[in-house]
Order: sequence, then C-alpha cells, then structure tokens
Amino acid sequence: MNLAIIGATGNVGRKTIEILEKSKIEVSKLFLVASEKSVGKKINFKGNQIEVQNLEKYDFSSAQITFFAAGSKIAEKWVPSASKKTIVIDNSKFFRMDQDVPLIVPEVNSDQLTMYKKKNIIANPNCSTIQMVVALKPLHDHFNIKRVIVSTYQSVSGAGKAPMDELLDQSKNYLSGKNIKSKNFTKQIAFNLIPHIDDFVDAGYTREEWKMEHETKKILDPNIKLTATCVRVPVMISHSESINVEFEKNFDIEKVKDILSKAPGCKVLDERKDGGYITPLEAENSPLTFISRIRKDNSNDKALNMWVVSDNLLKGAALNTIQIAETLIKKLL
Repeated sequence: MNLAIIGATGNVGRKTIEILEKSKIEVSKLFLVASEKSVGKKINFKGNQIEVQNLEKYDFSSAQITFFAAGSKIAEKWVPSASKKTIVIDNSKFFRMDQDVPLIVPEVNSDQLTMYKKKNIIANPNCSTIQMVVALKPLHDHFNIKRVIVSTYQSVSGAGKAPMDELLDQSKNYLSGKNIKSKNFTKQIAFNLIPHIDDFVDAGYTREEWKMEHETKKILDPNIKLTATCVRVPVMISHSESINVEFEKNFDIEKVKDILSKAPGCKVLDERKDGGYITPLEAENSPLTFISRIRKDNSNDKALNMWVVSDNLLKGAALNTIQIAETLIKKLL
C-alpha cells in the first residue's frame, strides 16, 4: 500500500514516520510532503532515504492513505481536494466536529470508522481527549458514566517545537537571573503554570476545554456531562490529567482496577506508596495510557478519582493516526 505524510518534517510528522516504521502496515511506497522550505531534505525510512516533496506540486492520487500532520490551516486548504483522490487521516482540529467525519480512537469507537466513506476523511481527536477516553471507555461500558470533571496538566510539546525551545531558553535565563520574554505563551512558562490553552470561547472557557467536552460526547456518548480546566505546565512531553468520574451504577474499586488493567491501551500503575504512580517523564516514549491514584471519591458514593498520563506526541497524535490506518486496512480495505 502506498502512503503519504503531509507535514513530514514537523514534530508530529516525524513521529508518524517513526511509528510507521514499526507498524504492521506493509508500505510499498512512502511519500513525504512538506512546505517549500523543506523540499529536498532526505528522511530515513526503513533504510531508505526519501526526499521531501513540495506540497504545492504533490499529486494526492499517489497514495491510498494520506496522513495530514500539518495543522488546521493546511488541512482547511488541502484536505477537501485531497480527499477526492485519497483517504485522509487528519491530525488537526479542523474536521473533528464535522458530523460527516468520524472522530476515531481505535480502542474506543472503531465501529464508527465506516462513516469515513461520506467524505473520505477521518479525524484524529485532540491529544488530551484521546488519553482520557481510552481510560473512560471500559468504565463507561460497565458502570455508565454520568459526569466527568477533568483538570489537565499539558506539556509544552502539545503546542509545537517553538514552545519546547522557549521552555528551555526561559529555564536557562531564569536560573541565570536574566530577563525572560514570552513569545509562544501568554505568560512565562518556565517554573510556572498557565491556566490557558488555545483561544477563549463562550462563558470563560478556552477552546481546549471546549474540545474535551464536545469531542468526548462525539466519541463516547452524547449524554455524558463533562467540564474541564486545561493548564499548560513546564513539562516537555506527556500530558497528565486528574479525572473525577461519576457513574450511574454502584462500583467496586478493585473491580475498576481489574477492568482498567485488562483494557486495550491501558496500564494500571497504582501502588499506594511513595513512587507507586506514573509521572509524565516516565510515560514518555510509551504507547500506553497509564492510570494511577485510583480511589473512591469520599464526597460521592458513585464517583472515583484517577490520574491519567500519556505521551501526547505518541498516543495523543502520531500513534493514534497509525492505529486508525491499521484498523481501517484490517477491517474495511
């Protein structure tokens, strides 16, 4: 099968290449595509050097499946025409809430993949939504989730390479007693927290918080009530989430742990002792969604708290898109 990656030289594009190398997908030919400034660069894939092509001149009929890893503006401009010639798996936010485009996390709602035929487009959800619904799905199947309250602690890599560089530069300047300037964040990110991700929308919420609410309803269940507070933290990679889940049914905490331990894509690391939990640093480079600090909510008999951590560049982006492709090829192509 011929595949293509648009935005091949960016953070998510390069991760997509890396994961594709380890994938079960048999790639006949891989096309790497980016903006004009990256044209001519060579990237290694399975021992071969592949030259990056110009997006403006690329023929989308060259590949059966095309991964878009280049952001919303590129998706808005190119996906509609590309989808007439190739199946598009888009990592941006642009098509996520389109009712004719499936929003897919393979462990959660692969049954909705058949919808792709409406527009030949499949959307990859927001990184913070993906890891949350991977943990919520098995619990919803058993206990029927009524309400979710989530606070996120999101790494700077979720905003791109420039913000990652800014955290490093600001940290060095802070420790050296130098003046700090913020270019990619509204305030200093080094040694600080910023309770603001993406633009502000209705009622004081940010778009990141809006995404978590509405994407979860589309992926998992429209009847789930959800409220989110999304915070940018001075961590390079991996998003963390403190999640409070209220069920319709009664539950047993050991049963919850057992269910999550057996759930696809999940790993429970929950020892009630010093260090018996996962941190962002430890989740880095793992394809799994880690779940720790599982405990009953003492204020609500039908609720629990848990700590969920995952590498946002892997399961939160590139890995999920490759898993979508693997599932699509196995079930529908």
